[in-house]
Amino acid sequence: MGHLFNCRDARVDLQSPLMRILLTNDDGIYAPGILAIYRKLAERADVRIVAPMTVQSGGSHAITIRHPVLWHEVRLNGDVFGTAVEGTPADCVKLALHALCDPLPDLVVSGINSGLNTGIHVLYSGTVSAAMEAAIKGVPAVAISLELAKEMNYDRAAAISDEIIQQVVATDLPAGCVCNINIPELTDGRPRGTRIAPMSSHDMVERIERREDPMGRPYYWLSGDFKNIGDQTDTDRHAVAEGYVSVTPLQIDMTNHKLMGRWSKALQ
Repeated sequence: MGHLFNCRDARVDLQSPLMRILLTNDDGIYAPGILAIYRKLAERADVRIVAPMTVQSGGSHAITIRHPVLWHEVRLNGDVFGTAVEGTPADCVKLALHALCDPLPDLVVSGINSGLNTGIHVLYSGTVSAAMEAAIKGVPAVAISLELAKEMNYDRAAAISDEIIQQVVATDLPAGCVCNINIPELTDGRPRGTRIAPMSSHDMVERIERREDPMGRPYYWLSGDFKNIGDQTDTDRHAVAEGYVSVTPLQIDMTNHKLMGRWSKALQ
């Protein structure tokens, strides 16, 4: 079953001649985005694919604790193989780091997701959560998402992402950090460039639609409007809306440090 470890004690060598990369996603192991980024990363790295067997979009950081997590090897395309996991994106990273990857990866990459993961969607995203699971274990990680469009150019998105990954790693991608990359629809001369932008914290407009099934039984369908309502002009959502690739450094700590002092005094 492999070995247990504390990855914070592991030596992460991002300057090794052949980087070891763990590749995962939340769209499922047969999604076109993961194959596109695999082929690009494999040009310069040793890449291991461990991804969900089925689509896990919107699953956030869920983990499987009530039944066993099963996995098996699959052929993706030609000579590309991967490990399909009957679980969540976070399960995939846990399983890979605790049992399947020896030696440990230098970097975890999650994506390419079909659809953006900007703003509060970061909290719902299985793509980002897989990368965040790596960060929890002390492994540097990258999450990649591509805006939904009629034509999804995953190969070009992979090339853009690979260049950003190399630049971020060469600059500073510390253990425990997630680089969240969001790529706009690749038409009409886009992207216009790259922006380092903070994550938007504004809510979206949600609609809960009441419908009926063929038997007349009511059910509800969640939908929404993802416009930048009330948002600041320098966030990841605005960057992508204006045709730029947004790059956002994310971290595990969600503590409101400004309130720590106030509460400490008030609750003494």
